[in-house]
Amino acid sequence: MSPEPKTQNAPIDEGLASLAGTCEIEAYPGEVMERRIARGDFDPRGKRYQALNPRGTPPAIQLRSMAPRPSSLAGRTLYLVDVRFMNGKALLEEIAQVLAERMPEVKTVVRQKRGGYTEDDPALWKEIEDNDALVVMAIGHCSTCAPAVAVHCMNLEERGVATAPLVTNAFTDLVGAIAFKGGMPKLRFTFVPHPVSGKTAPELRRYVEGASPVSGRTVVDSIVGALTAALTPEESERGTLERPIPRLLGADSEDELHAMFRDAWWSDGLPVVLPTPQRVEAMLKGTKRAPTETIGRMRPTATQEDWSYTVEQVAVNAVMAGASPEHLPVLLALAASQVTALHSSTSNFAAMVVVNGPIRHEIRMNSGLGALGPFNHANAAIGRAWSLLSRNLGGGAVPGVTYLGTQGNPLNYNAICFAENEERSPWEPFHVQKGFERGQSTISLFRGRTYSHMLEIRQTTWKQQLLNMVGGFTPVPGTGLTLLVDPLVARALKEREGFATKQQLANWYHENSTLPYETYWDYQLVVNYVEPLARKGQEPFASYLAQAPGSQVPRFANPDGISTLVVGGEKNAYWFATDFIHVATLPIDDWR
Repeated sequence: MSPEPKTQNAPIDEGLASLAGTCEIEAYPGEVMERRIARGDFDPRGKRYQALNPRGTPPAIQLRSMAPRPSSLAGRTLYLVDVRFMNGKALLEEIAQVLAERMPEVKTVVRQKRGGYTEDDPALWKEIEDNDALVVMAIGHCSTCAPAVAVHCMNLEERGVATAPLVTNAFTDLVGAIAFKGGMPKLRFTFVPHPVSGKTAPELRRYVEGASPVSGRTVVDSIVGALTAALTPEESERGTLERPIPRLLGADSEDELHAMFRDAWWSDGLPVVLPTPQRVEAMLKGTKRAPTETIGRMRPTATQEDWSYTVEQVAVNAVMAGASPEHLPVLLALAASQVTALHSSTSNFAAMVVVNGPIRHEIRMNSGLGALGPFNHANAAIGRAWSLLSRNLGGGAVPGVTYLGTQGNPLNYNAICFAENEERSPWEPFHVQKGFERGQSTISLFRGRTYSHMLEIRQTTWKQQLLNMVGGFTPVPGTGLTLLVDPLVARALKEREGFATKQQLANWYHENSTLPYETYWDYQLVVNYVEPLARKGQEPFASYLAQAPGSQVPRFANPDGISTLVVGGEKNAYWFATDFIHVATLPIDDWR
């Protein structure tokens, strides 16, 4: 029995109503409230309670026309392009087989796109154009490859190449939003059952000949229809779509404002401090910068759009998090970094910010006992504010649309935020390692997923125990190693084991934490991200690929991606190994 088609629901943005065609999406969190705000239900005029809108400013959308369609595929060449994720190539081969049986007059060419799935392939696109071909592209199967399929197909459409992008039904909302923001809200997706990974050829053939879980049409018929149905007026539309954000909102009660902030998904699910004009004005006293100054742009992933934001909009989110004006320079530095604390990936990223320099003491941050926990106002408020401003100013954190963490991460509530314990460390502070003076105040940003912990530096087995701590960390670029060590541990590593500097410890991990060649190259994320780099000749990965089977490959390709931070209250020699990687270190003092 074929599944019933999903019901189309109106999306968040007014302009998203045009998604009712082949790109069928479901309602997602915040939709109803966002539409009420856009309609003017919270116009502040005449309302007793007012609050500033915490949202950043989204860019205008440039609508683009899709490519004309042939009335039939007879005699045409159809490129089936694999973007190199999961089982996409195997799915396309089954599609080619079904088309050969049903439409022998169609020529099919199965090709793998060069590089990673987000990478452009101008040579292949030109070859497709030169052959006057059409394209089926697969597979949209994750939070970055699904948008990549949409973006590649939109770019081909604009060049006059008709496309049929294939995405699993786990990412309908995501690619609907990507197509809308990319200016082709009617891009003709065909949705296949999720997952495609791990499926056998017979199972994939059943996918192709069976019903799409979204439209109810067979997948193969949906592909043919996407490539041959004449364009509608909406699909040929061009122009500019503005998306204004009201600055001030109003309601008849504080409870109504709290409900609005919660239901619009502007909070983290917990109560916020309402950003009244008076509170935001007080917060702005923490900086000399003009409230209207635009200080950055942010996006949740590379394939999403940049939202811009001002000093005042950062201050609004600082108020919501319960921060004080003295915290604002740190938050402005975080916002100006343009690094989101809520990086969207199905693999549940989290973020960490570490503060160095004199400002640690000025705002009374904690670097000692309980520094990683909720026991200090500055640590907690700064971390929460970074998460909130990433959600609101960077257009992120709508589940299914701009946040895709399959399990989520409890660290997303307020990231990890602490000050380095410079005074009790036997090594130089982290910001000094990065070229700053001790007297400068800085933030250092990190991104990762998880951590493990250990007690003590054992006399005889410490080497193996250090390696065991990182035994589950995935060996791909963008994943690193950051050690959070109590001062007791730091002194033992330096005084007893001879690590005179943090860099020596990093070099030791690079040299000693290795994987068997066969294991390394069988990691799915290595296949996705590292192998394309290796085959293009990028070092050190090309040399790793050229090694003999049975050899050892470094888990951490670059020792510069291994960091050590000293934090803790010296109650016992505990320490954490995290897979976080350093992203940037930036000054704070410019934002005072």
